[in-house]
Amino acid sequence: MSSGAPRGQGQVVRLSRGASLSDFADKINANPGSLVQEMFNLGEMVTATQSCSDDTLQLLGEHLGFDIQIVSPEDEDRELLAQFNIDLDAEVAEERLVSRAPVVTVMGHVDHGKTKLLDAIRKANVVAGEAGGITQHIGAYQVHVPHDGVDRAVTFIDTPGHEAFTAMRARGAQVTDIVILVVAADDGVMPQTIEALNHAKAADVPIVVAVNKVDKPEANPDKVRQQLTEYGLVAEEYGGETMFVNVAAKPGIGIEELLEAVLLTADASLELTAPIDGPAQGVAIEAHLDKGRGAVATVLVQKGTLRAGDSIVAGGAHGRVRAMLDENGNQVAEAGPARPVMVLGLTAPPGAGDTFLAAADDRTVRQIAEQRQARRRAAAFANSRGRATLETLMEQLKEGEKTSLNLILKGDGSGSVEALEDALFSLDIPEEVQLKVLDRGVGAITESNVMLASASSEPVTIIGFNVRASNKVREIADREGVEIRYYTVIYQAIEEIEAALKGLLKPEYEEVELGSAEIRDVFRSSKIGNISGCIVRSGIIRRNAKARLLRDGTVVADNLTITSLKRFKDDATEVREGFECGLTLGGYNNVQVGDIIETFEMREKVRA
Repeated sequence: MSSGAPRGQGQVVRLSRGASLSDFADKINANPGSLVQEMFNLGEMVTATQSCSDDTLQLLGEHLGFDIQIVSPEDEDRELLAQFNIDLDAEVAEERLVSRAPVVTVMGHVDHGKTKLLDAIRKANVVAGEAGGITQHIGAYQVHVPHDGVDRAVTFIDTPGHEAFTAMRARGAQVTDIVILVVAADDGVMPQTIEALNHAKAADVPIVVAVNKVDKPEANPDKVRQQLTEYGLVAEEYGGETMFVNVAAKPGIGIEELLEAVLLTADASLELTAPIDGPAQGVAIEAHLDKGRGAVATVLVQKGTLRAGDSIVAGGAHGRVRAMLDENGNQVAEAGPARPVMVLGLTAPPGAGDTFLAAADDRTVRQIAEQRQARRRAAAFANSRGRATLETLMEQLKEGEKTSLNLILKGDGSGSVEALEDALFSLDIPEEVQLKVLDRGVGAITESNVMLASASSEPVTIIGFNVRASNKVREIADREGVEIRYYTVIYQAIEEIEAALKGLLKPEYEEVELGSAEIRDVFRSSKIGNISGCIVRSGIIRRNAKARLLRDGTVVADNLTITSLKRFKDDATEVREGFECGLTLGGYNNVQVGDIIETFEMREKVRA
């Protein structure tokens, strides 16, 4: 109480994630030094400018009688944009609204033919370019369909099918109006089918089921319909509301019917409208660094119209739209609602799922991007640092005993890097091993990545996902002793890192019983002490094996070694069950007739 920090009577204080004690002090008109003192009294050492975790801020607020409210990232962003008179949720006058194309996400189990289905829809072959036939990126495409004599557009988002990409798939559902759930007729409902279904339900979007591969002899489309009724998807022909369409992507069967079903679902259950005028808003679906073109982001416009030359901000990246390309690589001058385009001109690749918006001028977008970056850094710093309490200081010093695997992740797209990181942190890692991601980024492995790895006090591995290091960078890595590993399939990277983590664990040993012998006679020797004459009761008795001595079922001596073993007068390495032998227990002479000698060895346990 003597430090002079003001006391609040339940007064509400709003703080952003990663706020410092100085920020808190500003809000309550206090001296930051007094808050540092209060934290010290509470048993925590925090500097005035250090980013604090949510728990630390709540603890101090409770102590001083303030009601601390941590502003959510979304609210934080709204408050930031409000400073620039931008309101993302502003009501739009009805006369400004025009109908827009439905945005469709294709989901389903790995290898059920999602990409082949999209190929058939847009008559282009994407699968041939994917490693192991697995979609590694989110792509967005628009196709035109004649429907009731009108040319209608449908936008497709292709999400990767492997379970490691759950984070990206959930994002795909956020921007989605309709989900096409692809289920192979020869395979039925699989774990990822259910996972995709749960994402679609969580996003509260209508589902159209594409029963794929119906041309195969072992196909059973009716079984798929029955299986999905268990998960609340009842086909129209069974009296339900879900449209099921039988398709075969390779021969192109049922594609028109599927598109028809999508448009019917959109018209029946959705009112898809958006304002076409005004500054553009939308979502970055995927981004990567291109050698010749810099940061390239695939964005989906949701409101307004995006034009070449507009100043835009996407997440922590900003820039001016230098050019816009459609899915075929052709330049487009403008993109309206539900139109996916590739945008060139950003300073850095935005994260998959970041919102983007066009603003009046370059200065505004730069300020928004810089403030977002600063807030993300503060929040990340607060989360990455453990709370340094007086009690845990000694524990932190002891943490040197823990083994850690330090990684730097580089990939060709922000979605891939994020999915890889999510998958790594969801691995079942034992407590004595820590996994740390020191840095992540999009683009080739650079000199600065290698220098960061070499400057670390612990070994660091650089993971390159679909990216490589130049010869010069490789030479520096060799010279600095930094390991670089390359991957093109995400679950191969996950498996190897999991194996590496298990390899860092100290080996665990278990005791394996070898055999037991009963002492029948004891011979005294002035040279080597007592010799036990034994008969082997079970297993084998081996020279130099570990042993323990039991008398009347109680362990009399442990951690002994069989130093010599003889059959009659000859030395033996081992004696089997039913045979007699003579042996000595190194340095231990207190043996009696009737004692049991148990032998065992320690074997390394294979970790699960």
